Amino acid sequence: MHIQHSTESPVQVIDINIEHIDVKGQYIQLAAPIHLYGQMNAAGLLTQYLTNDNQETEQSILQIGVDEAGRGPLLGSVNVAAAILPATWSGLIEEQPLKNTPLSILTDSKQLSEKKRDILYPLVQQHAIGYIIVDIPAAVIDQVNILQATMLGMRLCTESLLEVIFETFSTTGNAKSTSLNQLKIEVLFDGNRCPDLNYDSFKKLEVTPSAIDCQAWVKGDARHTSIAAASILAKVSRDETMYALDIQYPEYGIAKHKGYPTRAHMEAIEKYGVLPTHRRSFAPVRKMLET
Repeated sequence: MHIQHSTESPVQVIDINIEHIDVKGQYIQLAAPIHLYGQMNAAGLLTQYLTNDNQETEQSILQIGVDEAGRGPLLGSVNVAAAILPATWSGLIEEQPLKNTPLSILTDSKQLSEKKRDILYPLVQQHAIGYIIVDIPAAVIDQVNILQATMLGMRLCTESLLEVIFETFSTTGNAKSTSLNQLKIEVLFDGNRCPDLNYDSFKKLEVTPSAIDCQAWVKGDARHTSIAAASILAKVSRDETMYALDIQYPEYGIAKHKGYPTRAHMEAIEKYGVLPTHRRSFAPVRKMLET
């Protein structure tokens, strides 16, 4: 992991390339590198969640929202993002914790127009305490299948963000402040299942699995602000990769269909062939290769 610390800024830049991974004890060489990128506002994190032992405060609860975009397309990556909003902005959407904030229009990215998503994308990055976006390329999707690729993305986002959080708290140097044992973390995953996290990387910091509460939220991107924020990051970051591919392969009309199996997309594949970034394990692409 590469984390860039700046003496002039409280923000830590996160930039990670992963070429191999341990999955349930099996060491896997990935078919293509997985890229994770994001940032953590360490000063903001400590300001909001670092409490003094002498204060009579409730246990600190830090919420991380996680969501994905791009499971259905035939082309390109599936993107997963994790986001931490300011504490007072994090909660159920119906309770309107984002009212009168720069993210007041934030809800499920699928319910927002592309214009509104594009407006929110830099705002989420600017105001989030921390976030990470992971790009799982088509080659890895073909290697492990789309469900496992999505779960892997959720796992890597979560573990990387947690590692930064734990390291930030462990280096505060204030013995009377919030310890890692006092910090309670809720990781809210959009969907009906949670990924299997690898807790070994946290052992050196003496963090127990009980400190991390993983929760699956069906349609969570329309229910919780932090998941909705992650949804924006995942969706817009994937759209950006589609626009880049559209410039590279204009004859495929990728900017319009974003890789989904529309008639225009299928006709383009039939006419121009399968691209290196097409998902060969998906039936429509596989059939095209067989003909």
